[in-house]
Amino acid sequence: MAVKKTTQDTGSHHERLMHQLIENTTLLQKKDAELMASTKKLIEKIDSMLNVFEEASKHVMEVSEDKKISELTDKLEELLEQNKTIAKGLIMLEQYVRKRAPPM
Repeated sequence: MAVKKTTQDTGSHHERLMHQLIENTTLLQKKDAELMASTKKLIEKIDSMLNVFEEASKHVMEVSEDKKISELTDKLEELLEQNKTIAKGLIMLEQYVRKRAPPM
């Protein structure tokens, strides 16, 4: 025998669903904000690391043109380019997250 739901039961169910949706949206916005803050910190640290590699590369070139130092310089330059690519990717990720995040 099927039990009919009353209008009050249905209304209460909808209210609970709405409350849960609002709560989940709020939690998602908080996590988005945390992700953006973490991404920003990571980008700043990578930028700082890039500056260190740039300075090291310049210094190594000033010291000597020895073959080993030249190889090290080439590796540092390659690493610098990789880090720039990573930083650009992280910036693009942050922009994507910002676009997808609902306004607070």
